[in-house]
Amino acid sequence: MSRDLSERLAALARKPGVTMSSIMAEALDAWLVRKGADDLQLRFGARLDRISGALARVERNSQIEIEILALLVRYLLASVPPVADGDDVGRAQGRERFEWFTMRVAEALREGRGSFGIEVGQ
Repeated sequence: MSRDLSERLAALARKPGVTMSSIMAEALDAWLVRKGADDLQLRFGARLDRISGALARVERNSQIEIEILALLVRYLLASVPPVADGDDVGRAQGRERFEWFTMRVAEALREGRGSFGIEVGQ
């Protein structure tokens, strides 16, 4: 150990409740934690980077999907007239179409396929 380092250690150890061994133990612990972090970075860094990239793509795709859905809903609400009161045939037809739509979504999810040939997660 260099003379300067020894002097600095001795100066710190003069404080009340502090010993050279406690300073050395704390310094060794900090070094091991830092060394362990480097080892973890070496072992898992590339994998975590790939996972981060995949999550970024999922987030981007989700934002695209939300924007598409919002534009579609806005278009449909602006262009399709509401069903008139007392139009039971129109309401029944709307229920049938909604049931058909939800069944197709459930079927695509169950079978793991999407409308554009993209695999859908289970």
